[in-house]
Amino acid sequence: MFRKLLLSLAVAAAAAMPVIGLAQAFPTKPITIIVPFPAGGASDASTRIVAQKLGDNLKQPVLVDNRPGAGGQIGASTAKRAPADGYTLFLANSGSHAANQALYSKLSYDPEADFDPIIETVQIPQLLVVPADSPVKTVAELIAKAKAAPGTISYASQSVGAGGHIAAEILRSRNGLQINHVPYKGSAPALTDLVAGRVDFMFDAIPSSLPFVKDKRLRALAIDAPKRSPLLPDVPTLVEQGLTGYEASPWFGLVAPAGTPKPVIAKLHDEVVAVLRTPDVVSRLNDLGMTVVGGTPQEFARLMKADTQRLGVVIKESGAKLD
Repeated sequence: MFRKLLLSLAVAAAAAMPVIGLAQAFPTKPITIIVPFPAGGASDASTRIVAQKLGDNLKQPVLVDNRPGAGGQIGASTAKRAPADGYTLFLANSGSHAANQALYSKLSYDPEADFDPIIETVQIPQLLVVPADSPVKTVAELIAKAKAAPGTISYASQSVGAGGHIAAEILRSRNGLQINHVPYKGSAPALTDLVAGRVDFMFDAIPSSLPFVKDKRLRALAIDAPKRSPLLPDVPTLVEQGLTGYEASPWFGLVAPAGTPKPVIAKLHDEVVAVLRTPDVVSRLNDLGMTVVGGTPQEFARLMKADTQRLGVVIKESGAKLD
């Protein structure tokens, strides 16, 4: 009996050796991160900052492959079909791995079944901004104005289902407002119309809206983050203004095709954690208005599941669909 037990343990150990050896040797060739956004945006920039340092640490190039389109489905579908060996990763985000399940009747990928979580990397807080000449000075005043004249206030968003759309819908539903949604194709045209006063307000990520606030073309009423941004220390949070449960800051992180060996996932996680603790990387990400996160694969999985449910309720209530 004892000899059989020893034999079983020996066989199990021998079977595990190749996987352990794979993780120890990993990586032996370049790694690719598929980003479902165009080059040049905030999410692309943050990924390239992390990828550069990760490649330096691993002594292998970490490449960024931009595959935008179809709300992230093109990039996600490409990533899910890649070999589950750790050499192809995907930049999961609150759109691709949470909101999309409510925005689309059918997805070309399963956010949970087709991917294994590695780590949440950053969150990008949003500013609630109004034109510089708007009489509105606080979120309470904006809500009061919308209630006083139902159906006359409009808000811009980067697109249907984007972070700015979801944040404004939370504001609308929590306060029983009748406001009009004007979706654009990206932040740039939306901000242009907001500055011109063609729409009344917008939730937009710090990297794109900050220049407009700095040169006083827009006024920031609040930030949807747990604490104030060092880039705009005078702008209060929504919580400071008595509004809780409004968090809709887009988040980003890395996932791998389902079935990637656990030791490889663990090594990637640990290496990215080391990158996110590097002062230069933290400084560069913070300068872009981003909040460095980190955490375990399990925590990232819980975030994706929770936001799929939370954002799904908001999106379904708004009636927004992308197909």
